[in-house]
Amino acid sequence: MIYKRKAVEIHEGDGVVVKRLMPIPKFRNYDPFVLWDDFTIKPGNGFPDHPHRGFEAITYLFNGSIRHKDNLGNASTVHGGGAQRFTAGSGIIHSEMPNEKEPTRGIQLWINLPQRLKKIKPAYQQANDNEFPVTDITGGKIKTIVGEHSPLKIMTPMSYQELQLNAGASHRKIIATGMRGWVYIVDGESKINSETYKAADTAFFDDEAEITITAQCNSRLMICYGSPHGEPIVQHGPNVD
Repeated sequence: MIYKRKAVEIHEGDGVVVKRLMPIPKFRNYDPFVLWDDFTIKPGNGFPDHPHRGFEAITYLFNGSIRHKDNLGNASTVHGGGAQRFTAGSGIIHSEMPNEKEPTRGIQLWINLPQRLKKIKPAYQQANDNEFPVTDITGGKIKTIVGEHSPLKIMTPMSYQELQLNAGASHRKIIATGMRGWVYIVDGESKINSETYKAADTAFFDDEAEITITAQCNSRLMICYGSPHGEPIVQHGPNVD
């Protein structure tokens, strides 16, 4: 089953505009996933110190850069094409602030931790653009952010990829059995199976064997899916219990 949803534009943090897929009032989560924000941060704005617990998060940048600091002693800068992962576990306090004179854009994704891992020790990891595996395909390329040969390590079985397709190119994606997730249109316009999707449109799927993506123009898409935990997701702002 495949169905369409569109991200909703809202304001978050200190002057940050996000296109939010979830959580929104009528769509709280999609086990094992809790939050998806396509964000744009202007210089001088960002996410000052704030707490988290009970989940893992990946911040992936298309352009610009973000300074990360946390109460574990980590302080680093993630640049365009790179990503950071933090495991909030029992609790972490961090900040994410842009470095640039131009807007910084990226995706933040939250992945729920199963109950047995909620209280694990918090941790942080950074991976730069050149560390991620990239596969050339006919009419485009695939970058693996989470999955085979990626340096980022996540405690939930999942796959997370950036797909770039030239106009007219097609890609057939095989989905592992029992997985659920979505294809998100970052830029451009593409047909997913037989339906047209534009920027901020999303094709959700559950236990789908394969999906065919055909770019109507040069397009950037994110493909994300994982194995559900089958447990209630209880989110209280920055915490997932």
